[in-house]
Amino acid sequence: MILLSDPQVVNIPVQDCGEPLAEIASVPAIALDSRERDEEGAYGRVRTGVLERLGSASERLPDGVRFLVIEGHRSSTEQARRFALYENRLRRSGITDPVDLRRRASAFVSPVEVAPHCAGAALDLTLIDADGVELDMGGAVNGHRTGDEKYCPLDAPGLSDRARRNRDLLARTMGDAGFINYPTEWWHWSYGDRYWALITGETAACYGPAEITRRE
Repeated sequence: MILLSDPQVVNIPVQDCGEPLAEIASVPAIALDSRERDEEGAYGRVRTGVLERLGSASERLPDGVRFLVIEGHRSSTEQARRFALYENRLRRSGITDPVDLRRRASAFVSPVEVAPHCAGAALDLTLIDADGVELDMGGAVNGHRTGDEKYCPLDAPGLSDRARRNRDLLARTMGDAGFINYPTEWWHWSYGDRYWALITGETAACYGPAEITRRE
């Protein structure tokens, strides 16, 4: 498994296409959750091309099922804060080697210089039914924060049949729209960032760090 801390990721060049950030809420078929809301509202934005692909993926979902987006864009300051917090949590568990700390932390929080969320290229999302109730995915979005790491990987063992079917549905619809998953987090999907470029064999990323002011 290639983690975001792998030198191969940061070595991917960025040729930013200049797309602005767009409001996820502008697509009625996609629901936006407020649990990760920030003062600037960045969490509810992604690059226009990412949003278009998400809209395309939404059309592939069966009747009565919708996407619920938890978070899109994230500032570099917030990304750095979250990475430091997770590193500190690992230190308290007894891990002290700097290289090991960085590698382990990157399983759930990207180093800021390659973070897909900072590029407006990533979505943390799940599925909901017609009543807005989250489907059984076998584990919560951001489950690593509550010690639920076991069920965070997309292919985590021990899932119920229902949870596996729901994860397969998410993976199929997002994959068909061109997104890639970060294997340690079933909810994290991206398009156009450095990690995406490495995994898909592209020579460069089309999205680099995006300023909050870059929006429609």
